[in-house]
Amino acid sequence: MTTDTTDRAADAQGSKLRQAITGPLLYLFILGDVLGAGIYALMGTLSGDVGGALWAPLVLALLLALRTAGSYAELVTKYPKAGGAAVFAERAYKVPMVSFLVGFCMLAAGVTSAAGLSLAFAGDYFGTFVDLPPVPTAIVFLALIACLNARGISDSLKSNVVMTIIEVSGLVIVIVAVAVMMGGGGGDVARIGEFPSGANPALATLSAAIVAYYSFVGFETSANVAEEVREPRKVYPRALFGALATAGVVYVLVGLASAIALPASELGESSGPLLQVVAATGVPIPDWVFSLIALVAVANGALLTMIMASRVTYGMAEQRLLPVVLGKVLPNRKTPWTAIVATTVVAMLLTLVGDVGTLAETVVLLLLFVFISTNVAVLVLRRDHVEHDHFRVWTFVPVLGVASCVLLLTQQSGQVWLYAAMLIAVGVVLYLVARLTGGRRSGGRRTDDRPGSPTA
Repeated sequence: MTTDTTDRAADAQGSKLRQAITGPLLYLFILGDVLGAGIYALMGTLSGDVGGALWAPLVLALLLALRTAGSYAELVTKYPKAGGAAVFAERAYKVPMVSFLVGFCMLAAGVTSAAGLSLAFAGDYFGTFVDLPPVPTAIVFLALIACLNARGISDSLKSNVVMTIIEVSGLVIVIVAVAVMMGGGGGDVARIGEFPSGANPALATLSAAIVAYYSFVGFETSANVAEEVREPRKVYPRALFGALATAGVVYVLVGLASAIALPASELGESSGPLLQVVAATGVPIPDWVFSLIALVAVANGALLTMIMASRVTYGMAEQRLLPVVLGKVLPNRKTPWTAIVATTVVAMLLTLVGDVGTLAETVVLLLLFVFISTNVAVLVLRRDHVEHDHFRVWTFVPVLGVASCVLLLTQQSGQVWLYAAMLIAVGVVLYLVARLTGGRRSGGRRTDDRPGSPTA
């Protein structure tokens, strides 16, 4: 990959937004989004596929994610005022239905992710404090998230830095505790190469990479803040690849530590696997301390996801891509209450699935469609020349990105395809209803106005 070095006028010239995001802040923004709650909940799920070789699917997932990240780096620096995958699709394909489906897949993935995170919240981490049934607890948790969302949540970069530090601290505790355990002669290093009995290592790793991929998604949302980044042509690629590489190193270390501390059978039985890892080390860290860190990480991830989902829903309703009723706002709070209610109800229904792993795979499947669109868009938009210099990814990278996404799609189960198809079908119906009841407003927003930006 190469970056053009000619320094021209700032990409953000003429922007209505303040260019307040520096390179370090963007790095922390992406790292905080990627280092979310997934790793706190999914280590046990991974162990069911690869046994103690938890590092293998994490490394594979990182390599696959980097391919699509290369495509985002080119498109974001080429169109720093554009707002994400749906806008890239509209520029490349000029088919409203396609760009709508790309945007709706992002929306559906967000709601599904929030459902999975709510179940993770209601599991063993929450059980450290109160023993309650998971699904009802998850539903109440989502209702509380909706109330906070409706009050108006202002996500500043400073708060993101704080939450990122909390999330990373929990993972560092896992790594250090297992290191202390090994220093005392405990643990079993041999487990890191053990696959389940009778399993084909290559196929098991590929299957587990679907779930591991969930731990790396989140980098794509950084496309929505490109217009607020200082010198995005120079800053964005470094921050993006740096954050993904950092997350990859941390995840692999956590995977190695988990396998050394506990056998796969014990990891797979827990909905709070990292809590069990820390407990197994014998390091005197109270369960409630680590559980609280994990709950903060999970709750923050769910809140950010639901804020994004409700704002995207609101923005699509404003552009008549979804029924206009979803565009209503509270008069005092100026928050999109109907969109918040709708996305929360859908997330609550998805908790009835009761399986964090299945929900994570559904999120990945939906995002794979988005990533295929973005990788193809890079190649299509090579015909569109812009005046400023921008990051340019090697041509084979988006090609491999498409191939890797297709490969992961082939590994999805029929149940996951069914869930994703149902969500997309709902989107198509809502789109048709919106078109039949008025279509786009004459003189309304242009399609390059990013959905959801007007609200708090």
